[in-house]
Amino acid sequence: MEFLGMTTIFLLVCISCLLLFTTWRSISQKEKQPPGPIALPIVGNLLQLNPWNLPESLKKLSKKYGPVFTISLGPQKAVVLYGYDVVKEALVDQAEDFSGRGSLPLIEKLFQGTGIVTSNGETWKQLRRFALTTLRDFGMGKKSIEERIQEEANFLVERIRNTHERPFNPSNFLVHAVSNIICSVVFGDRFDYEDKKFLTLINLLDENDKLQNSIQTQLYNFFPTVMEYLPGPHKKMIKNTEKVDQFTLEIIAEHQETLDPTCPRDFIDAFLNKMEQEKGNGHSEFTVETLSRSTLDLFLAGTGTTSTTLRHGLLILQKFPEIVEKIQKEIDHVIGRNRSPCMADRSQMPYTDAVVHEIQRFIDFLPLNVPHAVVRDTKFRDYFIPKNTMIIPTLNSILHDSKEFPNPEKFDPGHFLNANGTFKKSDYFMPFSVGKRMCAGEGLARMELFIFLTAILQNFTLKPVVDHKDIDISPFVSTLANTPRPYEVSFLPR
Repeated sequence: MEFLGMTTIFLLVCISCLLLFTTWRSISQKEKQPPGPIALPIVGNLLQLNPWNLPESLKKLSKKYGPVFTISLGPQKAVVLYGYDVVKEALVDQAEDFSGRGSLPLIEKLFQGTGIVTSNGETWKQLRRFALTTLRDFGMGKKSIEERIQEEANFLVERIRNTHERPFNPSNFLVHAVSNIICSVVFGDRFDYEDKKFLTLINLLDENDKLQNSIQTQLYNFFPTVMEYLPGPHKKMIKNTEKVDQFTLEIIAEHQETLDPTCPRDFIDAFLNKMEQEKGNGHSEFTVETLSRSTLDLFLAGTGTTSTTLRHGLLILQKFPEIVEKIQKEIDHVIGRNRSPCMADRSQMPYTDAVVHEIQRFIDFLPLNVPHAVVRDTKFRDYFIPKNTMIIPTLNSILHDSKEFPNPEKFDPGHFLNANGTFKKSDYFMPFSVGKRMCAGEGLARMELFIFLTAILQNFTLKPVVDHKDIDISPFVSTLANTPRPYEVSFLPR
């Protein structure tokens, strides 16, 4: 009996040890988080990172820690995804897990987390679904919006022609033209180029474009609590965004006074109708606040990205007159000089299409993407990522992948051309991101870039104010977006 008792105790001890080992191993594996540099209190990894060129810092860290690693941006932890395979695996294969919006302090301060871009959960799902449906209803991706872009391109060409070959900075011209496309969808009409309110609005956007490159603005994302108490350009950037928000609120108020529910004119009218439908729902996501922020999101996203890409594209093309010559030869062959370019032309213009793609790849407008977050505790590869962890799915690691794009730091339309001169698609072309959070206006942006750029080069040759060999096409780099260096150029009629 004593022997049996000892045996039983021994077996129970063995089973307990086995269970403890299994539990410990499970917890150990579950809590194995991505590696990364040791973070210091308060400053995190700031001493190992260059806040003014974060993409380059992350590139170096990826070589040491691999494609999935952790960094601390001040007190906030973030998991970095570096390279095509891990970004696709996260944002496409595990799309739901990685569908949250991460909170960069400056973005959070500017947009309050209530619009389409920065919201999360049910708010984001409903607002995005509504925006995509409504934008399609008002012509996004259809012939009607293409005609609208062609019309605006004609206005832009005439405006450039009136400069009479004088050198000037084309930034405002491009912003006005691109902005008017999204304005026609969201606000119901384009603005005259001399409209004072419109010019004030554009000036605010232009100023913010410059302010985002300041030291204080970069530091805000690392130490928001401290920077809140310090003066500087970041404060001006916040005030400017508040003024733009006020502009949209005034337009919303005008729409409320003139609304005909049976005949919505634009995105705002459609949203107001949705608000009325959900009037009895105390938990509705459709409020004046979410309308204001969603309108602001659409306006800023529909203006800044495309106009900056065009501005940078024209700078690049000044440096390579031989590329412009090839584009113009293709334009003359396919379109001629007497009709407006259209999207149907693109399939017959592989070289021009390749140049447009290469501009987007080369400038790498959002090198670190807009941050994501995991919406639940997530197992990714061999790692455990806790719920709400910020995710940085780097786009520059994909757009500048040396295996897919040989000599990625060099501007080369050949990256998108086959040996026989036909257009070559690439899965690595992700300037609009990928997955559930990819840019809702991708189709519109692609139309605008092709039609505006082709229309300009159909009518003009670019004449730089300095020797084309001396033009610096490298962008100003920041934690948010890459921007081109300021320049002037003359447009010579063809």
